[in-house]
Amino acid sequence: MYQIAVIPGDGVGPEVIDETLRVLRRIQELEGLEFETTHYPFGADHYLKTGELMPESVFADFNDMHAILLGAIGDPRVEVGVLERAIVGGVRWTLDLYINLRPIKLYAEALTPIKNKTPEDIDMVFVRENTEGLYMGIGGHFKKGTPDEVAIQEMIMTRKGVERAVRYAFEVARKRNKDKKLTLIDKQNALPAQEIWSRTFEEVGGEYPDIERDHAYIDAACMWMVKNPEWFDVAVVDNMMGDIITDLGAAVQGGMGLAASGNIHPGRVSMFEPIHGSAPKHAGRGVICPYAAICALQLMLDELRLDSAAKRLDGAIARTLGSGKVTSLSTGSGIKTSEYTDVLLGFLE
Repeated sequence: MYQIAVIPGDGVGPEVIDETLRVLRRIQELEGLEFETTHYPFGADHYLKTGELMPESVFADFNDMHAILLGAIGDPRVEVGVLERAIVGGVRWTLDLYINLRPIKLYAEALTPIKNKTPEDIDMVFVRENTEGLYMGIGGHFKKGTPDEVAIQEMIMTRKGVERAVRYAFEVARKRNKDKKLTLIDKQNALPAQEIWSRTFEEVGGEYPDIERDHAYIDAACMWMVKNPEWFDVAVVDNMMGDIITDLGAAVQGGMGLAASGNIHPGRVSMFEPIHGSAPKHAGRGVICPYAAICALQLMLDELRLDSAAKRLDGAIARTLGSGKVTSLSTGSGIKTSEYTDVLLGFLE
């Protein structure tokens, strides 16, 4: 039996998680698997009611799980960043989920805003370092709110953190067996300390003679993502730059309605989530597309090495989006949240 922790969270999070669990239950029946889900209340409502963000005791529970499914975190009633740092960041740092895995895959040509690009052109994976860089929260303000205010944010990179992200990316490039190319994306020309990335990339790359090595600065990579997305196979990037370029990748693949990520510590409990955020203005309206959360479920199944189930779901997503039955993923599509799932379930058989 696979034990799955579920954090529906805020805004549209509970809605997309409900639909994702519908899919999980059907996969369970079709594949002869057994999943047990345990729900956790953490998010804005729980915080405003109890004052509790994420108790330390819950991480012992998580360590006994096979995976964590997260809906979304964030609410305008709570100061920006409070929930996100405590819950999403808390899980990432406490469980040392050092890889953020972001596939960028075009399932149907009509979905991309880039002309003359097909699913064969847009099929890449970004490996983002997930626990270091500018997001560690080291810094602060001096004389805040005055004309003399100073704000400092430190970027921290360790050899251990960089190397394990780079090594994981090489393994992904080898496993995908596509172009067998790994691109390092950085900004070393403006941030000399990022030389730790290029040096580590070259040293570790010597152990992977079958993988072609490439390099791009982040600004050029963003341009190529739009102009020539077929150039990318697997890319490895630091935390902040990875956060930015993969949102561009989400637009290239058809929008936030399809964008999923895995927060991974290989061989240990990992967390899977859609990246579209909580979208509070759409909460409770039943108009949000749940496919990003369902794609996160597909990543979870793949990470758990449930290959048949993962391939079944990936195929169902592809057939759904290629069928013409879903013509838009936007909240103005006229398609209800549950109807998106109904269509997909029809292709899951």
